[in-house]
Amino acid sequence: MRHDIQPNEQAFSTKEVAEAVGIATPTVRKYGQILERNGYEFLKDGDRRIFVQSDINALIALRDTDKPLDDTAKDLVAEQKERLDGSGSTEVAINDTYRNNLPQDPDQLKEALLFVVNELAAAREMNIQLKNDMAQMKTSVAQLQQDHHVISSSIGNSAQRTNAKIERLLEQQNAQYEDLLQQERERSELLQKEIQKMREEQKNEWNSQSDFNKRLEEEIKNRKWGWLSALFRK
Repeated sequence: MRHDIQPNEQAFSTKEVAEAVGIATPTVRKYGQILERNGYEFLKDGDRRIFVQSDINALIALRDTDKPLDDTAKDLVAEQKERLDGSGSTEVAINDTYRNNLPQDPDQLKEALLFVVNELAAAREMNIQLKNDMAQMKTSVAQLQQDHHVISSSIGNSAQRTNAKIERLLEQQNAQYEDLLQQERERSELLQKEIQKMREEQKNEWNSQSDFNKRLEEEIKNRKWGWLSALFRK
C-alpha cells in the first residue's frame, strides 16, 4: 500500500492528467498499464486510478524518454520503491488527538483516505464546472453586449434613414413651394402687363375721344357762324 501521499495532496482524474501532461486520455491509460506491469503502485478507487503529482511526473518521464518504455518504467518503479521505503522509515509527529481519532485498521485507513481523495476530486470537478459556468456566463454576457450593440446600431441606422427621408421630403416640399412661388410671380407679372396694356389702350381711347370731341366742337362752331353769315347775306 502506498504511504507516500500527503493528507492534503491534490488528486487528479485521468482527463485532468491528460491535459496536464499534454497527451491523449488513452495514452494515460497505456502508460499506467506499462507502469503497473513493471511493479508501479497507483492509488485506486476500485479499478479507477487516482493520480497524484508524483504519478504525473512518472507519466511525463515516459512521455519524454528516449529509451524503451518498459526500461524507463522499471527505473520509475525503482525510484518509487526508494521513495516508499524512505517515507516508511520516517516517523511523522502527529498530535495525540488526531492519532487517537485515526482508524487503526489499515482497510479503514485506506477507506478514509479514498474518501478524502474522492472528496478532493469531487471538489476539483466542482471547481472546474464552476469555471466552465463562469466562462459560459462571460460568453453569454459578451453575446448580450454584442446583441445590444447590434440593436443600438440598427436603431441608430433606422433613425438616420428616417431623418434622411424627412430631409428629402422637406427638400421636395421646399422645391415645390419655390416652383409655386415662381409660377405665382410669373402670373403676377403677366397680370401687371395686361393691366398696363389695358390702361394704355384706355388712355389712347380717351385721347381719341377727346380729339373727336374737339373736332366736333370746332365743326359746330364753324357751322354756326356760317349759318349766321348766310342770314345776313339775304
